[in-house]
Amino acid sequence: MKIIVGLGNPEEKYLKTFHNMGYIAVGDVAAKLNVKFKKKECEAFTAEANVNGEKVILARPVTYMNNSGRAVKQLLAKYRASASDLVVLYDDYDIAKGGLRIRPSGSAGTHNGMRSIIAEIGTSDFTRIRIGIRDSEINIPIINYVLAEVRREDYELFISVCGRAADAAIAIACGNPVEKVMTEYNLNVKD
Repeated sequence: MKIIVGLGNPEEKYLKTFHNMGYIAVGDVAAKLNVKFKKKECEAFTAEANVNGEKVILARPVTYMNNSGRAVKQLLAKYRASASDLVVLYDDYDIAKGGLRIRPSGSAGTHNGMRSIIAEIGTSDFTRIRIGIRDSEINIPIINYVLAEVRREDYELFISVCGRAADAAIAIACGNPVEKVMTEYNLNVKD
């Protein structure tokens, strides 16, 4: 079993913001697996897929970013899953826009949603797929930046990176080792 969680904020006004890259990417996973987010459970909208005979739960928490851990903890408990079954997709200001980094574990960095998850489930040993959003040309406080809409000229870039993140999540759900997925999908961009 895998639980693939895309982090974001549930209101329409946040739809095209940098902080919703996880929501967009997990939406791409759902589209590629031909499933829809129909159910509301564990403070998240969920979809269920079957990948190579294994159950995969896709989730978009509705707790808002800073409380994402509440939903993740509930999902792990409901599906009797462990942190090793978890894959989290999210925006990362520590990575240049257009970059993608997959890791089997790590710290929360500057991300409050990840801090919440680590605090709630008591471990940082779970796979994360980080979508780079930092634009060195824009100099505003991080909180304002992550809640800003993606600029029109950058939208295609982010759609492409979210699609790549979705492909990486599906590769992990298919049973590929994280190290192999990292080699194939990590995308380093300099800014």
